[in-house]
Amino acid sequence: MASHYEAPIREPLVTGDKTYHDVTVDVAAPVEGRANKQWWIVFSIALVAFLWGLGCIIYTVSTGIGVWGLNKTVGWAWDITNFVWWVGIGHAGTLISAVLLLFRQKWRMAINRSAEAMTIFSVVQAGLFPIIHMGRPWLAYWVLPIPNQFGSLWVNFNSPLLWDVFAISTYLSVSLVFWWTGLLPDFAMLRDRAVKPFQKKIYSLLSFGWSGRAKDWQRFEEVSLVLAGLATPLVLSVHTIVSFDFATSVIPGWHSTIFPPYFVAGAIFSGFAMVLTLLIIMRKVSNLENYITIVHIENMNKVILLTGGVVSVAYITEFFIGWYSGTNYEDYTYMSIGAATGPYWWAFWALIICNFIVPQTLWVKKLRTNYMWSFIVSIVINIGMWFERFDIIVIDLSKGHLPSSWTMFSPTFIDIGVFIGTIGFFFVLFLLYARTFPVIAQAEVKTILKSSGEKYKKLRDGNHE
Repeated sequence: MASHYEAPIREPLVTGDKTYHDVTVDVAAPVEGRANKQWWIVFSIALVAFLWGLGCIIYTVSTGIGVWGLNKTVGWAWDITNFVWWVGIGHAGTLISAVLLLFRQKWRMAINRSAEAMTIFSVVQAGLFPIIHMGRPWLAYWVLPIPNQFGSLWVNFNSPLLWDVFAISTYLSVSLVFWWTGLLPDFAMLRDRAVKPFQKKIYSLLSFGWSGRAKDWQRFEEVSLVLAGLATPLVLSVHTIVSFDFATSVIPGWHSTIFPPYFVAGAIFSGFAMVLTLLIIMRKVSNLENYITIVHIENMNKVILLTGGVVSVAYITEFFIGWYSGTNYEDYTYMSIGAATGPYWWAFWALIICNFIVPQTLWVKKLRTNYMWSFIVSIVINIGMWFERFDIIVIDLSKGHLPSSWTMFSPTFIDIGVFIGTIGFFFVLFLLYARTFPVIAQAEVKTILKSSGEKYKKLRDGNHE
């Protein structure tokens, strides 16, 4: 027992008197059993939203981008806001799986699988927006530097929009490999438990012949570490490059050197909030209360507090620099007196309340360890982060250098429909994943069972007495 020793003062990460077999049964139950009523209700709502969004996308592509609320002054608006928002949400998965793996954090074991799945599904949503925004999605391959017969048609390597294409495709592929590698032992567990021959066949294909030998585990550990090393710089680089879409321009409010670290912190902030939203729902729907405990929720709230603090400092810096520069053009940026009192005052104050004021409640331990309050805060933060992107894009563009070109942007129902459709699509993918894949890395949870499981902690305490 000595090798598994953990201080008694630490809360157990696996509650209930769980044995190794119990972990297998509990993790396999949502996949092997029938979907419960809550799952069908949430799935039906998500499917309706997705189909509505699909209809709006088909209408947009067949009619033209004119059905959106864009105009000559505000050429980017709703769609690019959604793009940046979805990319940001995708950040927490890699952070939880890669950075916390390198730091040997045990609490990541129960939440990493769902966080990685969330990353992949949210990057898929993000990728939809630039493709739809092209107006001719069937020419989307033109953004790739591939030899062609169009003479001098070639991508502009100086454009941050092209860097985006490379950053996001790299991010998606590395996340996908990382996710799949972690799933191999779990697919093998489902393969060995499967009763129907068809299921057995599918899971044996998905598990790539995993046999559970020591050699398999050794390679698994090595590959996980290498992939974690590759994915860690991606956490920083992807949103840095997304921030370059704005920071490399000369528009007041965008032309800012603070954007890269500020965008990365904001991405982790919104990503952790989304993981929290999903996990609090999932622990109830999939009966995983013993594996996703208050310890996990509190630790994630602490990360939200940290990144929220970084984002808050960035807001104050932006506001101060805009005021201190004394430039008239800076009076109308998204962080200024002009934004707080102008026509978009509601968006400005939504950002301040959701991202700056509400997360401060997490300093109170009683609120930080309350499931309901954590759930509310996580949703409020993601609303706030959406408004942050909306403010950066729309407020800064609506008031340019020339007062005669100042204008307002208001979304059409098609804009709103496409966005709701992607939220529906995200939840459809996530719910289908929760029914077909193990949502908790059971092999990894078993590695911490002896040190952090409630049953074994009690046994140790009894022996010490």
